Amino acid sequence: MEDALQKAAAWDYYMYIGTAIFAVITVLLFIYHEFRVFSMPDHKARFDYVTSYEIKFFWYSIISGIIAATFASNSFMSDWILRKGWKWFYGRLFITLCLAVLTYYVFYSLIKIYYVRYMESKLERLRNKPRTSPEGNVMRKLTEAEEDAHLEADQIAQEGSEVHSVDYDVWLDEKTGYKKIEKYYSYQHAIECPECGYVTMKIHHEEVTAKPTQTEAGQLTKHYRCTFCSHRTRKEVQLSKLANNVA
Repeated sequence: MEDALQKAAAWDYYMYIGTAIFAVITVLLFIYHEFRVFSMPDHKARFDYVTSYEIKFFWYSIISGIIAATFASNSFMSDWILRKGWKWFYGRLFITLCLAVLTYYVFYSLIKIYYVRYMESKLERLRNKPRTSPEGNVMRKLTEAEEDAHLEADQIAQEGSEVHSVDYDVWLDEKTGYKKIEKYYSYQHAIECPECGYVTMKIHHEEVTAKPTQTEAGQLTKHYRCTFCSHRTRKEVQLSKLANNVA
């Protein structure tokens, strides 16, 4: 009996340590990510950082939290369990590991299906949040029709052709004439899948099926694949004729 109590105390001690370590890691991952986001004064820099790292850090935090919960759940009533026999001890360990795996897949599905929709909304807000010029003036985002006067010929060609899904936003300080041009890649972002209805469909690859010339329009085929249900579709996009100043 005394031996079982000593083993239970030792086991609980290590479980408490494991719980504390991974609980701290969970909190630190979350705080670090949020600090990085809010420490960036430039909205475009925030946009790029969120695009690249938001889901990764969120997912790492969840995994660390699951591990912490698994350690914690293996420290309950250890003395009673060991008095009942080792089969109860291994039974608890097996059940908690099964619950950890189940929780992992539940959160994986939730992130893949629902969190992406939230993140896309967040990115849309960051992309359209008013910029401020170095002089402290609020800048205006130009319309598609106004952008061409402020873009270089190669930028107009990229945006107009939609090859590689390049898009440009132009922000203008109308008081000083200062402008800021931001480049975005649409293929990095998900859209709603027509098959499953989740925001999990991304551009898999693109191919120019007919090159545009200065006299004839071209054609681009965008191939989409859903990361949830694996549904595939494609979209034909007409490429604008090349401008006279584009070689």
